[in-house]
Amino acid sequence: MNQKKQLKIHPNIIIGLQGIISGGISVEDFSAVTTLNVTDSEIILDEFIKNDIGTKQDNSYYFEDGDKLKIAVALLENGLPIDEISVALDWKDFEGLTAAILTSKDFTVIKNLILTKPRMEIDIIGIRLGVTILIDCKHWKRYSISSLTTVVKKQIKRTKHYVAKTQGVIAVPVIVALYSDKVDFIENVPIVPIFKFSSFIDEFYGNLDQMKTIETN
Repeated sequence: MNQKKQLKIHPNIIIGLQGIISGGISVEDFSAVTTLNVTDSEIILDEFIKNDIGTKQDNSYYFEDGDKLKIAVALLENGLPIDEISVALDWKDFEGLTAAILTSKDFTVIKNLILTKPRMEIDIIGIRLGVTILIDCKHWKRYSISSLTTVVKKQIKRTKHYVAKTQGVIAVPVIVALYSDKVDFIENVPIVPIFKFSSFIDEFYGNLDQMKTIETN
């Protein structure tokens, strides 16, 4: 954990996230993808390598799946704005960031759980202190109340399906979204912007009575 806190924060380091792709990339390719100049690109890439994120061989930098998320978490730990970081992540990174926050709060995390009869997929499940959070991640840039209401109804169905197959569970459906100014509720289901998700989890148990809970009959 200490190595992440040593990451030197270049002014354009968040833009640099967009250039982190699996496989090898040269400084010139990184510069082309991010539109940063070659000098800044090399400084940022070398900083990642110093923090054991990726490897360098000859004139290429090599990254694996999950390295972008490691950088995002390191930037969060250094206090950079989560809303800016989230924009540089794709939906898989977005789910990974949500799961990483839960893990950091001592939740047991299950990703992409498939339920059958009928088939349903739950993006992320977090379990702690006898309560299960079922999360649907929406990496949308814009959404309407009607579209969110549809999403909420579907997540309630998934949660009921999960509860029906799991004994002795108290489950809470939650939607984590990319953009929103505050935590809103639709049918008592919280719609949480990713940049408020950490604080939402910190206050989760204290606010549980305000949320929709589904239990085994």
